[in-house]
Amino acid sequence: MNYILFDGTVRNALLPLTFTKPVADLRIGILTIREKWETYLGFTTTTLTEDYLEEKFPMVEMEQNVMINASFLPTLSLAEIIMELKENQAIFKDEEVIAFFTSDSQETIDFDNYEQIEFELEVTQIKNTWDLFLFNEMALKADFELITEGRISQPIPEGVRYINKENIFIEEGAEILFAVLNASNGPIYIGKDALVMEGSLIRGPFALGEHSVVKMGAKIYGATTIGPFCTVGGEVKNSILSGYTNKGHDGFLGNSVLGEWCNIGADTNNSNLKNNYGEVRLWNYETENFAKTGLQFCGLIMGDHSKCAINTMFNTGTVIGVSANIYGSNFPRNFIPSFSWGGAAGFSTYQLDKVNETAKLVMKRREVDFDEKEQRILEHIFEITKKYRNF
Repeated sequence: MNYILFDGTVRNALLPLTFTKPVADLRIGILTIREKWETYLGFTTTTLTEDYLEEKFPMVEMEQNVMINASFLPTLSLAEIIMELKENQAIFKDEEVIAFFTSDSQETIDFDNYEQIEFELEVTQIKNTWDLFLFNEMALKADFELITEGRISQPIPEGVRYINKENIFIEEGAEILFAVLNASNGPIYIGKDALVMEGSLIRGPFALGEHSVVKMGAKIYGATTIGPFCTVGGEVKNSILSGYTNKGHDGFLGNSVLGEWCNIGADTNNSNLKNNYGEVRLWNYETENFAKTGLQFCGLIMGDHSKCAINTMFNTGTVIGVSANIYGSNFPRNFIPSFSWGGAAGFSTYQLDKVNETAKLVMKRREVDFDEKEQRILEHIFEITKKYRNF
């Protein structure tokens, strides 16, 4: 069967993280949503997403297809039902479609003509950017069971202090030097060829992606995910670094999500709790206004390719778009549009030639090519986000 992951109705609520990628390629837990679905289904997937992303994330349609709403996190029971879908059948959770069968000859989809199967069991849907860190503990525990079942961890190295060895899994090539691993509150997963330097203190649930580094003396609280090819240091709590992103120095990051190719300057701190302990409001791209989150703890949401200088301070509930460059003293505004250059003293537009030049250099360091497809995506985002840059 051919499985296609589509963005669904929540895509705009997940901006700025989904400016540069489909919903399926967001990371929560150890794996991306796509990687989870492919593991459960046993098949590769393609994507139905925004037109400007299709060149990088193409859709492959066959004679018979099952469309899956990528905002739902898979479970074994859900995957089993989806794999049994037949023609003119669809799976719903309340009013939201999870998956449906379609063929290449269908011109339109009318669910009134479908057999609508209600999924009765619990399932998690990612509806907001903050859901990524809010549900990260649940997702991390589920992924840990999924990818370690029936496998044997590499031995915990001599000199490492640990609690609850059964909840620690170390992949081949990983190196851990005189660190403390406390898996009493959740699993700790150390990816292939990752490095945990000496003096690091890690409490689960925690995941460290392949080729990523935890620097000396880091203090990491669960539930935290460090994606592949990242560097992390300082103090981190309940946050996600999606991949190819660095927070390599002292400073606090809490209840936050950082996209790919981001860099956090030394001694940068974000607030995750208001001084009056009130509810945090966050910029919403759908309403183009600040919206209530229902959360007391909410930190920083940063889109791909954005960066900040040393000693940057971010207020509670700050949203930063794609390819922004923030610097200077005092707190910048808590909504920073894509392609912004500046800080509390004011912003100007980060011009595309400079954006492309930096992206090319940053990605080259990781032996990743900043090709014309990547460039065209950033050019499109630059155009559709112009309205927010009223500098």
